[in-house]
Amino acid sequence: MNWWQRLKRNSLAKFGASVLLIFYVAVIGADLIAPYNPYDSQPNGSLLPPTPIHWVSQEGKFIGPHIYPTIQGDTNIETGDRKIIVDYNQPTPLGLFVSGSEYKLLRVSLPLPPKWEEVTIIPGISLNLHLFGAKGEAKFNILGTDEQGRDQFSRLLYGGRISLFIGIFGIIITYPLALFIGGISGYFGGVIDSVIMRLSEVLMTFPGIYLLAALSGVLSPQLTSSQRFLSIVLITSLIGWAGLARVIRGQVLSIKEREFVQASLAIGANPVYIIVRHILPQTATYVVISATLTIPSFIGSEAVLSLIGLGIQQPDPSWGNMLSLASNASILVLQPWLIWPPAILIILTVLSFNLLGDGLRDALDPRSLQR
Repeated sequence: MNWWQRLKRNSLAKFGASVLLIFYVAVIGADLIAPYNPYDSQPNGSLLPPTPIHWVSQEGKFIGPHIYPTIQGDTNIETGDRKIIVDYNQPTPLGLFVSGSEYKLLRVSLPLPPKWEEVTIIPGISLNLHLFGAKGEAKFNILGTDEQGRDQFSRLLYGGRISLFIGIFGIIITYPLALFIGGISGYFGGVIDSVIMRLSEVLMTFPGIYLLAALSGVLSPQLTSSQRFLSIVLITSLIGWAGLARVIRGQVLSIKEREFVQASLAIGANPVYIIVRHILPQTATYVVISATLTIPSFIGSEAVLSLIGLGIQQPDPSWGNMLSLASNASILVLQPWLIWPPAILIILTVLSFNLLGDGLRDALDPRSLQR
């Protein structure tokens, strides 16, 4: 039985992979799936609860899924209760592929050096259709609205782009760096090995989250979210390669003594060629497993930094800065729909990556493959 069959038989790994697939497809297609622009505020729509779906009219007649226009009313000064005003005289039907705000589907823009200006990599496709929504004046806020009257569900989808892809970009930087440094250290040994290992030990002594907080705190407040996103990725990656490099170095010390490496040396192959072509590919199993288990740490770092106000800043959404509302005790009690969705998504994402990583570890274990 090969590793792929073993992985498919692991129900927990399949669950993790399925959840991650759904999440990544959702955030990539957020423009289409989200019913509203995440930056648009609704008039008189601050802190509205999730919009209930009705199927029967006020007269008791079945008219299909519909909602009613809802706005905020006055707040009782004595009790703090907010009045919600619902206009039951204007039923608004719900539908699929509803026209709305225009967007560029699959558009990709990144700040590129030397000036880190926003550059469009993929122009995208101009559309104004949204997967679902209300066909009228009423707003369908499936998860309610925030304190600015912005649709919470739309902001969750757009915020997931940062929270989910920060880990992907992180390992793209960290792992090649760690593989190259660890490979050189293990292969050449001697002074090079000693210097690199001492440097990695110094980096590993730094408390990661505190260092991130300190470095993020000195970033210019004028940075855009894209620039801040890349800054967090770079900072996290530059302090995160040390542990992996040490493991790779240990594996290289063992692999470089094998016959195929000695044969390459005998025919005069270049050391860098030997490292890249023969030695590092032998560490692929460990690297794949480690990558799936490392991505959650990047997600957690972004969430913590945004939670304490040092990560992605409002009005740009991320799951971390959406959780920053948890610092307000009244929100936890009176508007729980603002806290639980991003918290649950972060927990599910981290859990899914860990389940997938555990499944890959079991499936790729050489001892398992021999059974």
